[in-house]
Amino acid sequence: MNKVLSNLEELNIEYKLYEHEAVFTVEEAEAIDIEIPGAHCKNLFLRNRKGNVHYLVILESQKRLDLKSLSKKINSTSLSLASSERLMKHLGVIPGSVTVFGLINDLENTVELIVDQDLKKFGTINFHPNVNTATINIKYEDFEKFVKSRGKNIKYLEF
Repeated sequence: MNKVLSNLEELNIEYKLYEHEAVFTVEEAEAIDIEIPGAHCKNLFLRNRKGNVHYLVILESQKRLDLKSLSKKINSTSLSLASSERLMKHLGVIPGSVTVFGLINDLENTVELIVDQDLKKFGTINFHPNVNTATINIKYEDFEKFVKSRGKNIKYLEF
């Protein structure tokens, strides 16, 4: 978490940190007795059939993701959730802590980022800071600033 907070401060990104009990699912996060404003996200780490391409997919928490439809939209072979070993190797996090901030650990720049275009309409957006015992709220523009600082492009899709 400290690495994420330091990175945000280096980028002059204002954030609000909410600490809470560990949550592993969207449902558990919604049950927390803390009012956190802004878009709440579902973050999924996927791989293609061969396992040679990895995707971080971020969508609004209430939306469902159809992997078959997504694979067609991005012209990929079939997609599946990546293993916890792949998650640790590429994003440096454990299951339940998947987040855009894991891109800090994508040193080989191998993860492609796909984002729900509807998230653009929110003023602020929320992510775990690489641990699932806290949530960071930042402005949407600062989310894009962070992504660009990691050398990533965002592929926006409609979900």
